Amino acid sequence: MDPKYAWLPSNLLPDDANPDWMNKGDNAWQMTAATMVGLQSVPGLVILYGSIVKKKWAVNSAFMALYAFAAVLVCWVGWGYQLSFGDKFLPFLGKIDDALDQHILLGQAFAAYKFPNATMVYFQFVFAAITLILIAGALLGRMNFIAWMIFVPLWLTFSYTVGAFSIWCPNGWLNKMGLIDYSGGFVIHLSSGVAGFTAAYWVGPRATRDRERFPPNNILLMLAGAGLLWMGWTGFNGGDPYMASIDASLAVLNTHICAATSLLTWLLLDILFFEKPSVIGATQGMITGLVCITPAAGVVQGWAAIIMGILSGSIPWFTMMVLHKKIWLLKQVDDTMAVFHTHAVAGTLGGLLTGFFANPKLSRLFYMSTTWERYTGLAYGINNGRYGAGFRQMGVQILGVVFVIGVNVLVTSLICLLIRLAVPLRMSEEELNGGDEQVHGEEAYALWGDGEKFEKSVHNSVVNGADDVSGHRKNTRISV
Repeated sequence: MDPKYAWLPSNLLPDDANPDWMNKGDNAWQMTAATMVGLQSVPGLVILYGSIVKKKWAVNSAFMALYAFAAVLVCWVGWGYQLSFGDKFLPFLGKIDDALDQHILLGQAFAAYKFPNATMVYFQFVFAAITLILIAGALLGRMNFIAWMIFVPLWLTFSYTVGAFSIWCPNGWLNKMGLIDYSGGFVIHLSSGVAGFTAAYWVGPRATRDRERFPPNNILLMLAGAGLLWMGWTGFNGGDPYMASIDASLAVLNTHICAATSLLTWLLLDILFFEKPSVIGATQGMITGLVCITPAAGVVQGWAAIIMGILSGSIPWFTMMVLHKKIWLLKQVDDTMAVFHTHAVAGTLGGLLTGFFANPKLSRLFYMSTTWERYTGLAYGINNGRYGAGFRQMGVQILGVVFVIGVNVLVTSLICLLIRLAVPLRMSEEELNGGDEQVHGEEAYALWGDGEKFEKSVHNSVVNGADDVSGHRKNTRISV
């Protein structure tokens, strides 16, 4: 081979942009799915966070999401990907390495999937990014932005990578035990829900008047962000078979079935008990349905997805609307976006229901396993007389829940305590009162209701510095 091509992987020649092991359809779908997940964060959650909070926190809330997306990417390609999916260093962690080396990026992903590592790095990045952004939801309206800037890379490095390697990497200890987490019910949603709640405890509450009254500044924009989140979940769950397969199609359909059922269930409960159909409540129901189906999307049948939707629309509703007002710890922690209920509770529910409803035939499509001893839901184990396999799977799912909760409470607490030694976790009282203007020097809206108005000329041609009819510059904005 010509020395100038020596950097290429041995199985990739300069005139071979599509090596034998690559499937163009799988690669195209994987990159499309990854982009759909990225759009859930930017702009999806940026819009959702910026509109669901009080007007004075719109910029800060949206910016927390935008910053996390960028910071995670730099950390991910630097060391996060290899810690999560690299060679085994510990049973729960990979070796630190560089994910940007061309030999890695242009080689076949895990020597098994029909696309390059570059696609896998991109796909896994958007999952890591959205996890940090979901944590931000618990901290909106009071976390010191500098503290958040430090928190993101530390939590990604010491918490997310542990869960991802343990559960998703072929060398991870929970992966070897047969834990079913199709697309992140444990790694993403349970982790973010527990970590967000824990961080909210250490950061402290919002200002008293913000806790008492925190109306969304734009419900229509909130729905736009929620819609991006919902549709983006097509890539979230549809991309995890790592191929454009029949299992991917099933996962996508189950995802939307569960989300719609959960939304309707939450809505009916709101009407039944509060006599009003709440838009915010319906959005919460949509999210809990998406979260609940995530660990099970491609390994359960459609009827099971409906049952999961009913449960995800009712159990988190009960914990949020009833138990939250009765349990002392829940009342003490100010969880702005209720990520404990929508992600920790719904994620736990989904993980356990996966252990119950997982169809062994569908599981074998996803895991390419030939044994019945693993990936058999308890319902099928009982029905098929394989009691041991069913109870074993449920036990592994419970173990996964305990592990993820323990890791995230411990690591998140240590990170918050460490950051607190350098900078305050919570904003100052002046910043809490001033909001975006005080923290960033910027505001989301400049409206008449804020104390300013625009006065039109008699010719209706001048607004805040526009040229008047004589061609002279003129500023008609006045304070009232």
